[in-house]
Amino acid sequence: MPEGPEIKLAADKIAKDIVDRPLTEVFFAFDRLKSFEAELTAARIVSVTPKGKALLTRFSNQLTIYSHNQLYGVWYTRRAYDYPETNRQLRLAIHTEKRSALLYSASDIDVFDDDRIAAHPFLQKLGPDVLEATTTVEIVLARLQSKAFHRKGFPSLLLNQHFLGGLGNYLRSEVLFVARIHPTLRPVDCSIDKLQKLATALLELPRQSYATKGITNSLAIVDRLKQNGQTRRQYRHWVFGRQDCLCHLCHTEILKDTLGGRRVYFCPSCQAK
Repeated sequence: MPEGPEIKLAADKIAKDIVDRPLTEVFFAFDRLKSFEAELTAARIVSVTPKGKALLTRFSNQLTIYSHNQLYGVWYTRRAYDYPETNRQLRLAIHTEKRSALLYSASDIDVFDDDRIAAHPFLQKLGPDVLEATTTVEIVLARLQSKAFHRKGFPSLLLNQHFLGGLGNYLRSEVLFVARIHPTLRPVDCSIDKLQKLATALLELPRQSYATKGITNSLAIVDRLKQNGQTRRQYRHWVFGRQDCLCHLCHTEILKDTLGGRRVYFCPSCQAK
């Protein structure tokens, strides 16, 4: 599933191609949305905004397309009507004279006016977005210490969009490593120093991932590994996807486990209980 940084990068690309440009067609695969096609085509897109892992495409007529990629959804931006060769099903297409934005495989798509989008159950319950400048370390630390979350295990908490919006599975492993926290613990099990480090990592790593298109490892280490001929797969992350490889810091073998129904990676030395 795409995580916050990937959704924001997709939003940037989509916005560059279709915001404030005359539309030639809006297509929905779902019959329940067909009635909106002509009305949206006659308007203009004024913004494409990520909200956690959702995307809000707002039109000049005060309607907004809500879309959530879920596990399998993927956006393409291409030349107008240049469809990719794929077995995926086209769910939404927004065409201009020169460019098209195409959403495949996603099923969570709807159209709302301003009142209904404000009351959307997912958006109403969404926690502070880790990529928003208004989300601070102090806000995140307070949430880690709150009654609502401080006894929740990190495996489920860090995937819970009510806690923080935009986190996902690779970020879960990466932030816990940077904070030196074992993945089976809870906020209540950690010292204030560990929670402070985690709160900082919960903002810094997603923002670095967005800026670098997916790199969460130390950029100094990345530069050194690149010079040594390492591939992106080898240098991109601290621990995620690196089972049986050596920790970049202590050279202990990285372990893989399944927690909260999803795979998690950690260093048993750097993240000792």
